[in-house]
Amino acid sequence: MSALHQQTAEELSRALKAEEISSQQIVQSCFERISETEHLGCFLHVDQANALKAAQASDDRRAKGEKLSALDGIPVALKDNHMTLDMPTTAASKILTDLQSPYEATVARKLREAGAIILGKTNMDEFAMGSSNEHSAYQAVRNPWNTECVPGGSSGGSAAAVAARQVPLSLGTDTGGSIRQPASMCGVYGLKPTYGRVSRQGIIAFASSLDQVGPFARTPKDLAALLDIIAGYDPLDSTSAQVETPRYSDELLPQVKGLRIGIPNEYFGEGLQDEVRDRIEQSVDSLKQAGAIVTEISLPHTQYALSTYYLIATAEVSSNLARYDGIRYGARIEDRDLRKMIARTRSAGFGAEVQRRIVLGTFVLSAGYYDAYYGKAQKVRTLIRKDFENAFDSVDVILTPTSPFTAFPLGSKTKDPMSMYLSDICTLAVNLAGVPGLSVPIGFSDAGLPIGAQLIGPWFKEKRLLQIAQYFEENLSMSTKSPDL
Repeated sequence: MSALHQQTAEELSRALKAEEISSQQIVQSCFERISETEHLGCFLHVDQANALKAAQASDDRRAKGEKLSALDGIPVALKDNHMTLDMPTTAASKILTDLQSPYEATVARKLREAGAIILGKTNMDEFAMGSSNEHSAYQAVRNPWNTECVPGGSSGGSAAAVAARQVPLSLGTDTGGSIRQPASMCGVYGLKPTYGRVSRQGIIAFASSLDQVGPFARTPKDLAALLDIIAGYDPLDSTSAQVETPRYSDELLPQVKGLRIGIPNEYFGEGLQDEVRDRIEQSVDSLKQAGAIVTEISLPHTQYALSTYYLIATAEVSSNLARYDGIRYGARIEDRDLRKMIARTRSAGFGAEVQRRIVLGTFVLSAGYYDAYYGKAQKVRTLIRKDFENAFDSVDVILTPTSPFTAFPLGSKTKDPMSMYLSDICTLAVNLAGVPGLSVPIGFSDAGLPIGAQLIGPWFKEKRLLQIAQYFEENLSMSTKSPDL
């Protein structure tokens, strides 16, 4: 048997059932791996004592012959904007230093009820605002494939932790590409489910109409097993969808023959790295040979996605982050004048990128500009959604690059916000429309950096995306390739 940290969740689950290993051994192996690769900066908090205690409880349940879930005893990491009772929740921001939540996020509760072992909280861009994980108030995350490069963001810690074999599974959040883009840059699978498919209750909000929780894993089967647990209606979340939730891991077959795949012209223009284009074209050829029907399509309002996103998202940021004022919880810079206390607290507590987005969002919502900017952006958002509705009348799935380029060097874009924002140019429209998107690792650049393809499906058709991802995994075996650390 290979080293435990190298095994997928499916392999570990199988070994647990065969009583070849214990959950405690798996958890201990993960903590050893986290310690060995600490220089990557993937975790902000680890909880070894409680994780080992939970692993012991899982081993006891198994010894008693209790009926267990597929992930009982399997380690999972949470992005540090998921509320938990046993660890701080900081959203990688100084304004929430050591915040202890009085309740848990629904996804965290579901994981515990399923017997999964929560190891800790992963690093992220502050309040999930960023595309490189360099905007954390604590430390940048490094890409396991090249530690001089970024892992992508904002869920860079969750993606890098899975890629580095620190943990087999993790959760992130995706507001404009924050699961899919780091999944692409770190060479793992990352899914943004349909908006409303997974509860957002207990998740620190960035932009409430765009945020969605989703899983990272090394294989589509592991992704499906994690989605089985976290998906479903939650009465505590007013945006949760009351729709039937399938068993994603049942009969996860690589179904490609006869599939109608659309290739949108708008995603293959200027700014796309040649190596990314080449790998995407190779993937399309492979799908054709497997019997898929590939056609060119148009999503004409894609050109407005970037500006539309940054008007809507920043407006919601301005509203959501108004609650952090130093009065009720979090950090406080004392001053006898209330207004000065709030201003000083927010100036010291929020990083530059968060402040930039608050200012922009406040301007967008201000008197005289609301209709011109925010109101118009909402109308364009409707047009973007209709583009997808029209496309899915003629195709079953859409395939695009996940990121226009591979992971870039640390510090190379931090002084150019617009260049950084373009990192998510391929993923933003998916959030605006609320459809599911899945990043699939499809190869490497000549420099050895991972490249991902994005699969986009109709609303609540995550299983279709997982089946196509399974085709890629069976043909490319990307899960067997690991960074040299």
